[in-house]
Amino acid sequence: MLINFRLAIYEVVLEAGHDGLFLPAYKGSTLRGGFGQVFRRITCSMRQKECRGCLLRYNCPYAYIFETSPHPGSEVLRNYESIPRPFVLEPPLEEKTVYRSGETLTFRLILIGKSIEYLPYFIVVLRELGEIGIGRGRKKYNLREIVAVDPLNDRRACVYREEERLVRNVDFSIRGSAIPHLLEYYGPDAVLSGGGEHPGSHRCKPGNRLSAEAPALKCPTRLTVDFLTMTRIKYEESCTSKVEFHILIRNLLRRLSALLYFHHGEELKLDFSGLIARATKVKLVEDHTHWVDWERFSSRQDIKMKMGGLVGRIIYEGNLSEFFPLLYLGELVHVGKGAVFGMGKYRMEQAGEH
Repeated sequence: MLINFRLAIYEVVLEAGHDGLFLPAYKGSTLRGGFGQVFRRITCSMRQKECRGCLLRYNCPYAYIFETSPHPGSEVLRNYESIPRPFVLEPPLEEKTVYRSGETLTFRLILIGKSIEYLPYFIVVLRELGEIGIGRGRKKYNLREIVAVDPLNDRRACVYREEERLVRNVDFSIRGSAIPHLLEYYGPDAVLSGGGEHPGSHRCKPGNRLSAEAPALKCPTRLTVDFLTMTRIKYEESCTSKVEFHILIRNLLRRLSALLYFHHGEELKLDFSGLIARATKVKLVEDHTHWVDWERFSSRQDIKMKMGGLVGRIIYEGNLSEFFPLLYLGELVHVGKGAVFGMGKYRMEQAGEH
């Protein structure tokens, strides 16, 4: 169930080394690049080229984090073609490309479900990667600090600091049950019928936050979704350039159900067809998005991959209340393809009534 969904957010501060850092405007791939190789070197004991045939793959941190596969006996989503990784490296939105020695770069690491337990591995890998270097010329950095963040309750606490070299046990994990309206619409007592609307779909209690990181607002009938990083959303087997509301909800349901199944061990039991049918009634009234091309090199596959996506604002209008819990979670875990690189980050805002 979605009430058991769990994630943890960490702010990671890197300090440019003696030679500075030379990074691209969009830093998602650079932060991810080399991460898997270092993680594998630190955790893999068998040193095989592929995890698929390894006897230890179901107990190996690297195999779980980077090459997640259905556990033996799993039937649901067994043939799911792209199992989402249980983490997101969310790059800064700034387009700064040159960091002088001593300047800092801050990004977010989001761990989902069981991967939260592996935070110490991520810290060790981030330190090791700093010694190897990132970006143009493989320049080195220092892992300055990691801070646990709880945006729902405005809490922050230091988990790691360079000068101390120890990991503090801070649990600021966010559970689905804490997401505004999630218990109301998707809790154990909520019933979604295939043909009708949810009993509470016409109300939205004032005083709840519209956005996971925004001030408390009254739930509107017009909603702006601002895609802050390139967003690749698929519909009918291809990337779409027009994100109708039902397409957004389809992609959120697909991502959340896979993250829940593979990284929480639970099946998302919802009336998918009913939700999607009601989502089709929410209209796209303004579209201010545009496509941004982006290409990244995959060292694992030894090929260049086109990974562009949409950025910009869309305004939806209609009965939105029951979809807010899904949209809240989507804000935190992203939506669409390439989320592990920080793609698919969006923010909700209240749209002005016309």
